[in-house]
Amino acid sequence: MNGREQKTGCSLLDARSGHGHLVPAKATHTRDALEQGSAHDAALLTSAFTCAPRAISETEFLLFQNVISREAGIWLSPTKTALLVGRLAKRMRFYGLKSFNEYYSLVTESEEELHYMLDAITTNETHFFREPKHFELLQASILPNWVAEADAGYPRRIRAWSAGCSSGQEPYSLAMLLLDVFPPGCGWDIQIMATDLSTRVLDTAARGIYPAEAACEIPREYLKAFMLKGLRDQADKIKVAPEIQSVVRFFHLNLKDPSYPFSDKFDLIFCRNVLIYFDLHSRKEILSRLMNYLRPGGYLFLGHAEGLPATCVPMRIVIPTVYQLNERCSHRNGTGQ
Repeated sequence: MNGREQKTGCSLLDARSGHGHLVPAKATHTRDALEQGSAHDAALLTSAFTCAPRAISETEFLLFQNVISREAGIWLSPTKTALLVGRLAKRMRFYGLKSFNEYYSLVTESEEELHYMLDAITTNETHFFREPKHFELLQASILPNWVAEADAGYPRRIRAWSAGCSSGQEPYSLAMLLLDVFPPGCGWDIQIMATDLSTRVLDTAARGIYPAEAACEIPREYLKAFMLKGLRDQADKIKVAPEIQSVVRFFHLNLKDPSYPFSDKFDLIFCRNVLIYFDLHSRKEILSRLMNYLRPGGYLFLGHAEGLPATCVPMRIVIPTVYQLNERCSHRNGTGQ
């Protein structure tokens, strides 16, 4: 990687090494999971039938449907049968299994294989600065308000959470925007937690290396300031700069868990294009938990096809898909709780 314009660097992370029981990315919500079956799925489906004597039965489909719903909160309708078969085929071939019952037995006996299966049935399409109106709102309204509050004596501190961060483009986009407004050394304490269900995408996210074509998704000034360009055998790659990576922490987390091991509450929670893959009951439970981890006055960002129920009293609509938790006291209260 070659050089670029440097910003003065310092770590803005808390001194402590972690939060609660979070562990660094190693094990399996991903955004944009279970897209329509692709040509790749069709090819895998053909391969599946070369290793299995018959199509998946209704009973077998229900077994996988239930375990996926229970473990990940993702509900596979019967229309996703071909997608499920296609995605499981590779794992079945790996073990030389001839029936879906055999593979189901393996999944229920091995937590490691359960994680591999959940990885296999999800896809992770995302890109930098997706849904730009969200970033425009931050830049034009939310961050200037926080600057004014800081000038009035409130703490210069921002905590954000990218829930269902996929391969990292969302939290890195947020980090670029925040460090552009609050550069290292200016006295602001910034930390972004980024979580996902998928081990595979978290490993990619932590590396922060992307195809060079992704450069077209990043505003020119951010590309120049915060990305490194590959040289020689890495010329087709770009890499997130160290000061951006220093404010983002990636961890495995299942949004379906009954609680989340965070000690702080957040000023910003991004949970975009994730909830649409949950059944209605799970969606309501997750939204309720997310609100519990917002500071009063904090903001929740959802995907373009998502929204809060009309009965969600504690939240007000800022713009479509962006909500603010009602303030009983300032969310910049400095307590860290």
